[in-house]
Amino acid sequence: MTKKATNKILSEVSQVPGSVADELDFFGSIAELIRQAVRSLGRAVNTAMVVTYYEIGRRIVEKEQRGARRAEYGKRIIEGLSEYLTAEIGKGYSVENIKLMRRFYTVYSENPIRQSVITQFNPSISWTHYVQLMRIKNVNERRFYEKEIANNGWTFREFERQYDSSLYERLALSRDKERVLELSERGQTVKTPQDLFKDPYVLEFAGLPEHAHYTETQLEQKLIDHLQHFLIELGKGFGFMGRQVRITYEEESFYVDLVFYNRLLKCFVLIDLKIGKLKHVDIGQMQTYVNYYDRKIKFPDENPTIGIVLCKDKKDALVEMMLPEANNQIFAARYQTVLPSKEELQKALENIDA
Repeated sequence: MTKKATNKILSEVSQVPGSVADELDFFGSIAELIRQAVRSLGRAVNTAMVVTYYEIGRRIVEKEQRGARRAEYGKRIIEGLSEYLTAEIGKGYSVENIKLMRRFYTVYSENPIRQSVITQFNPSISWTHYVQLMRIKNVNERRFYEKEIANNGWTFREFERQYDSSLYERLALSRDKERVLELSERGQTVKTPQDLFKDPYVLEFAGLPEHAHYTETQLEQKLIDHLQHFLIELGKGFGFMGRQVRITYEEESFYVDLVFYNRLLKCFVLIDLKIGKLKHVDIGQMQTYVNYYDRKIKFPDENPTIGIVLCKDKKDALVEMMLPEANNQIFAARYQTVLPSKEELQKALENIDA
């Protein structure tokens, strides 16, 4: 609503008995009701489209199976159907699109959880999402992204970015087999500090080339400039609290690069940026920051503070030696400013499974 329209309504409402605020609340509730109806209509249309494409795919497959020479017969059926639907209905029924509908059925009819066609598909997942999803061969990975799209309301672009940055592989590599299976069944759940952890963190949105020379201050500024993207990369439940946050004890001041709060874990999350290799002193410094927040900042009903040192490179043996075995507060993770090689991460995951 424009300011002019709002002022006009306020002027008119003020001439009649009753509270202006009450009237505006009423108007707002009606407007929200309409918006909800529009959203529901959009979801209903999307679901109807997805179910229809699935049904088209099913009918094509069954028609092909009744043909004598399937490959040749199937090609003729798809080309003929494309030509007919384009003439009768209009655009959107090219040979390639109809092939996608056929493939959609073959991929999702294999779902071991047999549901009705209507309840099988989540209304939050559009046909555009499904076109990309059915290209994912790993069934567990595909189900993970389906859960995340539905749970987080990802647009196609957000989903595409998470897929290109290999979110599934990066989360799976930090979990045992049982918890990897949980990813496909529930999506990413955040119950412990380890559930937030990724290695590497992908910061391609910062626009820094892989071998560029930059300072920690410049990296920090890039993350602030693209804070919304960084929050998405960090994961669920993060809120930004501040940068270069000063802590002082024994008349000495220190500065935490980035401070966040995670609503799901109910704790502070401190991030220190290192552009080189991880050193002993970096972990010791983060331990100091975490101790300070636990003793001076957090409330008694909040959970222990988490510290993450983001570095360009690290040696796992060094991290294991520096941190206690039962550590669940301090993490060291690599970051990279270009998208990771999906193939390399998939091979690493396969090696762990083997």
